[in-house]
Amino acid sequence: MNEQYKKRISKYLSLVLRHKPEVIGLNLDENGWADLEELQEKCAKQNQDFTREELDEIVDTNDKKRFIFNEDKTKIRANQGHSINIDLALKPQLPPEFLYHGTAQANVDSILENGIEKRNRQHVHLSSDKDTAAKVGMRHGKPVILKVNTGKMSDDGIAFYLSENNVWLTDFVDSQYIEYNQ
Repeated sequence: MNEQYKKRISKYLSLVLRHKPEVIGLNLDENGWADLEELQEKCAKQNQDFTREELDEIVDTNDKKRFIFNEDKTKIRANQGHSINIDLALKPQLPPEFLYHGTAQANVDSILENGIEKRNRQHVHLSSDKDTAAKVGMRHGKPVILKVNTGKMSDDGIAFYLSENNVWLTDFVDSQYIEYNQ
C-alpha cells in the first residue's frame, strides 16, 4: 500500500472517528468505539474503501498511533484529539516534571497571555519530547516549542491523563506554567 493512499485513509478515519462520525452516519459508543464492519461499509459508500488488512497496516504503521483496536479487533477508535464528546475512560496519571507543547510562532503571544486552551478538542495535548512537539508545531507554521512545568501543575491539583499513544492530556495550561525561550 503506498504512503499517499495510507495518508488519505488515515485522514478520513480521523475525520469520522475524532470529529464528524455523522458525515457517514457512523455510530460511536460513549467511549468512541466504532464497529469495524459498520465503519468499512459506511466508508465504502463514500468511496473511502479499504480492506481489513489495509486497516491493520494503517493502525500499525501510523507514526502518531492515532487509532487502536479493541482486544478482539471488532472495534476501532481514535486514541485522542476528539472534538466530539466521548469518554476515553482515562485514569489520572502523574506526569513527568516537564512536558512540551508545539505550536506556531504566530500563536506564542496569545498563549503567553491566555495559556494553552483545548479549544474545540476535549483536551490540551502535550508531548514528552521536544521532537514530537516540533512536528506538531510545524503543521501550523514556523514551529515553537513551549516547555510546560507539569510537575508544578500536578502539585497544584491539576489532573493529567496519558492516552493509549502516549500523548499527555489536560484541560488547560495556565500561562504561569509555561516557559518560552526564544
